[in-house]
Amino acid sequence: MLLLMLVFAPTAQAQLTSVEDYPDVVDARVTTTAERARLIIDLDGPTQFAIVSLDQPARIAVDVKAFDLKILAPADVAGTGIVSRFSIEMAEKGRARTTLELARPAQVQQAYFLDKVADQPARLVVDLIADTPERFAERVAADLAASLAQQEQVPLASTDPGTHGTTLETRPLVVIDPGHGGVDNGATAPNGVHEKDITLRFATQLQQVLMATGRFDVALTREDDTYLSLNERVDLARENKADLFVSLHADTFQQPEIRGASVYTRDENATDVLDKVLADGENRYDIIAGFAVPQETPAVMDILVDLMRREMRKSSFLAAQAIVHQLEPSVTLRRFPVRQADFFVLQAPDVPSILVELGFLSNAADIANLQKSDWRDRTVDALARGIAEYFDGLGSTVAAQ
Repeated sequence: MLLLMLVFAPTAQAQLTSVEDYPDVVDARVTTTAERARLIIDLDGPTQFAIVSLDQPARIAVDVKAFDLKILAPADVAGTGIVSRFSIEMAEKGRARTTLELARPAQVQQAYFLDKVADQPARLVVDLIADTPERFAERVAADLAASLAQQEQVPLASTDPGTHGTTLETRPLVVIDPGHGGVDNGATAPNGVHEKDITLRFATQLQQVLMATGRFDVALTREDDTYLSLNERVDLARENKADLFVSLHADTFQQPEIRGASVYTRDENATDVLDKVLADGENRYDIIAGFAVPQETPAVMDILVDLMRREMRKSSFLAAQAIVHQLEPSVTLRRFPVRQADFFVLQAPDVPSILVELGFLSNAADIANLQKSDWRDRTVDALARGIAEYFDGLGSTVAAQ
């Protein structure tokens, strides 16, 4: 887990040369449930931020470089759960501190900056999830040690806050995409079980397992029964600069004997007829749900495909191989389980992307497995091991803490 972060917004580093260049904080709000919370800070321009865990009492503090506060007092916390209350103040010249008082131990799941778009201000988004008291205490101690080490390195004459942040390696961000949702049920088994519910259950559990390793930041494209277009799913991965995009599905096919898990990378030339049918079916769900997939011009599509082939195709294939390697001893796989098809959701030219078919809701054995907790546990653990194997194979410099 990142204990102390100093993250530079892409457009901010060259502009924030003095306190007068810092943006104003125009709003701040917190929503919370028993298991997660979200802080959003609105600013009138890009900035830099740092996050630290504190105790006595348990708190998480979020510092941003800011010139001034343009809000008299933030609204109360919306909901009841992890965060009991929060406050925001100018801790010193050029630094605004938002303090989240915790009702229970928590950790930062992810934090990212969104540039101003149209009438929407620039935003810092910080997501928290529940944690154990032991791990929270470890983060507090590590943050304190990092802060003391940083102070030893910083000249006492420095009065520009935040410019000497400790440089820490960031963890890879894995975006998990539970297929379908909302009005789009996806495939449906004869017993009425919907694909959208199966994929969300798997995605939520996979997120928890990956987060528990302390090696990854993990986000879901949807956390409930919400409809997202294929474009929106891809955009979420790209905008957040995901290091791996994993889309989860459980389709049907007219031949009930077809069963087993498989992993896809994107290619216009499908491995076989079944793979083309599956991809065509998934790509049509946007239209079925009332959203027409934009038709890109051939020239634009050629560029996207070319970029993907040159930069991301190898990485996607390596990820698929690693996951299949871990799935093989744990679950039934299709013959030649690493496969290719033209899935629209795998189109991102700058994010390694794979689609995992967990099984078929047209096969009785797969239907039974997909609803068994022990089979789900085994499959999720194998997926998590495969993801870890993929990043290990890259020789990633990301620290596993």
